[in-house]
Amino acid sequence: MAKAEKQKAKVLRITLVKSPIGYTKKHKATIRALGFRHLNQTVEHVDSPTLRGMLYKVNHLVEVVEV
Repeated sequence: MAKAEKQKAKVLRITLVKSPIGYTKKHKATIRALGFRHLNQTVEHVDSPTLRGMLYKVNHLVEVVEV
């Protein structure tokens, strides 16, 4: 068994709290890649280094809670 299968994967609940209007195209693309379409929308993703990098890039636009 892989190590990830033995441990329960962490889930992050991410909410878009600020509009990406007025920010760079890269920030807007990151918000779309996270699955956001509307302000105050909440999505859940499994924690990973890739996801953490995306959240670091747009941390001023989102709110993150570990579930």
